[in-house]
Amino acid sequence: MCRITCCRQTPTPNQANIWPPKYRGTKDLNNIENLTVALAEHQDVMSKLAAMLPQIAAVADEMRACIARGGKILLMGNGGSAADSQHIAAEIVGRYKKERKGLPAIALTTDTSILTSVGNDYGYEYIFSRQVEALCSPQDLVIGLTTSGNSPNVVRAIETAKQIGAVTVGMTGGSGGKLAALCDYNLIMPSSDTPRIQEAHIFIGHSLCDLLEAD
Repeated sequence: MCRITCCRQTPTPNQANIWPPKYRGTKDLNNIENLTVALAEHQDVMSKLAAMLPQIAAVADEMRACIARGGKILLMGNGGSAADSQHIAAEIVGRYKKERKGLPAIALTTDTSILTSVGNDYGYEYIFSRQVEALCSPQDLVIGLTTSGNSPNVVRAIETAKQIGAVTVGMTGGSGGKLAALCDYNLIMPSSDTPRIQEAHIFIGHSLCDLLEAD
């Protein structure tokens, strides 16, 4: 005789009880003061973008010129800046707001086989420059995202792009780091706070896409 056993469904825990007792209902879970400070920091950094609008518009003009001459846009970064590179490339290839044909953009952060093989064989510093060497032409525009401006793999890739003759753009923070002296165009957020810089970078990326679709 077979015995049929019923499995009792484990009830979903109350969300408030997921946290250890010492944290429940404390400021650690609901610290409005910290959020208010973060929002003020964000607003302060974003307010500084007003002075950068001419530079952003100039980069958008270069992007349009790049595409008009048959070039493509290459982007790269590490960590959150890698995600921003992919986000911006997706808006360019797909669309931002306006229905239009797809435009050529490649984030150099997505092919794990290339990244790991080059990183393993040559070193992490070369994961982007090797791709620039293989894919970039003088008709292209290359954007390096790094909050410090000093990421070795981004710096090396921009150096390679300049040797090829491509237009180079740095999206950085602080004083712009090493990229400031290398790039044809610099979009430097005057902040040392990485999250706030990245928030500004995605605004800049969206603005570039908006202007790119304006024609």
